[in-house]
Amino acid sequence: MPHTIGFASRMAAFYAAVFIMIGIQLPFLPIWLKAKGLDAQMIGVVLAVPMVVRVFAIPLATRAADRRDALRAAIIAGSCASVVGYAFVGLAEGAAAILVTYALASLAFTPVMPLADTYALRGLSERGRGYGPVRLWGSAAFIVGTFAAGGATDIMAARALIWLVAAATLLIALTAFALAPLAAPAAPAPVPRAERRSLLREPAFIAVLAGASLIQASHAVYYSFSSLQWRAAHLDGTTIAALWAIGVIAEIAFFAVSGRLPPMLQPTMLLVIGGAGAAIRWAAMAFDPPLIVLLLLQMLHALSFGASYLGALWFVARLAPSGQAATAQGHLATASGAVMAAAIGLSGLLYAALGVQAYAAMALMAIVGGACAAIAHRSRDAVG
Repeated sequence: MPHTIGFASRMAAFYAAVFIMIGIQLPFLPIWLKAKGLDAQMIGVVLAVPMVVRVFAIPLATRAADRRDALRAAIIAGSCASVVGYAFVGLAEGAAAILVTYALASLAFTPVMPLADTYALRGLSERGRGYGPVRLWGSAAFIVGTFAAGGATDIMAARALIWLVAAATLLIALTAFALAPLAAPAAPAPVPRAERRSLLREPAFIAVLAGASLIQASHAVYYSFSSLQWRAAHLDGTTIAALWAIGVIAEIAFFAVSGRLPPMLQPTMLLVIGGAGAAIRWAAMAFDPPLIVLLLLQMLHALSFGASYLGALWFVARLAPSGQAATAQGHLATASGAVMAAAIGLSGLLYAALGVQAYAAMALMAIVGGACAAIAHRSRDAVG
């Protein structure tokens, strides 16, 4: 029992560190970029960088981790490199320098989450523990990071916000070193080359990749411009942080009950529900709702992000062949990154031209993603 508690608690601490950093970066990096003199279109380009580089970084990292059974080592290496990368981002001046240094930092950081999810799913499964109740500590820490940065925006120069992100990466590296080693796996039976490649030929797998990627990418305008929009509407940093926090609290609640969901809610059905929640959320956001309605819409984050995230993660974990768990999760993260990169880049153009009505395009994207998930759910190959 102590070993079980030790693994889960260390994993929870690592997720908490990662999401403290994300809780600072996601809502407030756009504010830092604007303070550095970047316009809306360039902000969209910079924010798309992590999604572009992950297309290359994640497959290399996950395949190497699978081949060497070195998930923990890969997590540590990526976390430490992120510390250096974000330090250089903080020192960068000018749009070109920020773009290059942010790309390098993202090259190190973007593989960390799919590697950590693979590591957590394997380790927790070995110990009979659920993923959701451990992962929720990351979501809770997101709130801490968001409120810390939200308060900081009211008392410090926006040009200094990047150093909060850089400091958070140091915490990630420290908790990465504390992760408990995994037990050595049994040697898998040799797998024919044709069978190793068959995963990307599974219709249900491709439909899930498409559906999950589109639903998650439908958050692009929200992730990139909601804080700027709310700040322009004269909401203070603490109120902006509270809006982000409400969404994450809803996500935490969903993760907390995820282990007790009824059997009918298969992974593909969770994706369908997530797509529907996202479509409703973004369609309403396109009407520039008042604060009281925003508070209610933020609760749909439990579906638009939480349900679609867990649905895709569980589907891939159940379908992945032995010895290819990290590679399979890498396919999901790479597909999501590619679609999110395009969506974030497009969001800059849409927001510059349409303002808040850019959310209508996000609603359409969520509808298409939900349709892909429905196709996967009806496929005979769908994993329950």
